[in-house]
Amino acid sequence: PQAASARTDVRDCSVDPPYLPPTATNTTAQLTALRGTMRAHGIHAYIVPSTDAHMSEYIAERDSRLGWLTGFTGSAGTGVVTQDKAALWTDSRYWTQAERQLDCNWELQRTPWIESIGLWILEAVPVGGNISLDPFLFSIDTWNSYSRALHGSGRTLLPIETNLVDQVWGDQRPPPASSEIYSLPPAFTGSSWQEKVAGIRQQMEQHVRRPTAVLLSGLEETAWLFNLRGDDIPYNPVFYAYTLLTNTTISLFVNKTRLAAAARQSLQAGCPGPLCVELREYGQARTHLRHYAQGNVTVWLGTEYTTYGLYSVIPQEKLLEDSYSPVMLAKAVKNTKEQKLLRAAHVRDAVAVIQYLLWLEKMVPQGQVDEFSGAQHIDTLRQAQEHSRGPSFQSISASG
Repeated sequence: PQAASARTDVRDCSVDPPYLPPTATNTTAQLTALRGTMRAHGIHAYIVPSTDAHMSEYIAERDSRLGWLTGFTGSAGTGVVTQDKAALWTDSRYWTQAERQLDCNWELQRTPWIESIGLWILEAVPVGGNISLDPFLFSIDTWNSYSRALHGSGRTLLPIETNLVDQVWGDQRPPPASSEIYSLPPAFTGSSWQEKVAGIRQQMEQHVRRPTAVLLSGLEETAWLFNLRGDDIPYNPVFYAYTLLTNTTISLFVNKTRLAAAARQSLQAGCPGPLCVELREYGQARTHLRHYAQGNVTVWLGTEYTTYGLYSVIPQEKLLEDSYSPVMLAKAVKNTKEQKLLRAAHVRDAVAVIQYLLWLEKMVPQGQVDEFSGAQHIDTLRQAQEHSRGPSFQSISASG
């Protein structure tokens, strides 16, 4: 029985039967299904991250594999599952949340470090065992860190392109986004996409290594380059896509059926020619890149947003690596028009914040406001401002 002073909002796995708060998720069925699939693939440990294939900070529900498997909804974490154990690593921001959401199938490891994950795996998996992961969900650096942690241990780090969580999630997994991908009106862009492409090609020509192509994996890179927007991820005006920009061609890997007519027209107005955007299916990016990399080429990419799954198909001598792609760096430098637009947006937001402060002064003394209703109200005020497309993150509201 629970001691009178014990907290009831977090799990207690030391009692029999274990105590779980109502916020915890029963993960027995998910783990049983995943372990069955692991056995079929000859895998002894499977690593599940909290990222998507574009290293996005925020992810869509469809990519919330760790959340579905564990019940834990924090934005940063890593899960590892073996045939008889399961553990979650996360940082101190989320320890209490994890104790509220995990059931007792999961050990909570109070650190985010890959070294710690590696040591746990070495203890849990015998020599000769296979440790597997989806190479499209790990950055190049993260892959290398796991590789180092397991090197010389007699265990094999095995990339497997079929995502095992997706396999067992099956038709319960949320469907891919289907909403429209649209062009940003010229009034809100700093330059046309053609000017941006010309600027990147100029950088390619001037680079000492003379790269023949730039690979874009970060979702905001493609959205910025082509002045396109979507809503595939909450709070972020982006859509799933990759871009391969060469000296003479432009390939956009995207679900083309989702492009608004005006957006498609804008992208293909220069066809045929060097400013013609060839539309290819999103799922073809790796195959196309592998084929391209067989030629006499050099591919320039930013390692922060490129997954090991894409990176590994390009021979090492044909790579030009920077932390960020030239597109990411160009996006960070705002021209005069963009600065003016930024200032105007801040003024509109300031109006909403001032209205909110006035409302608080009136309502708080009446005892009618809590953190939740306050957050809802400021969202409503911001939404009422001209050109609002919604908040850029869930309002963080607290008092005291």
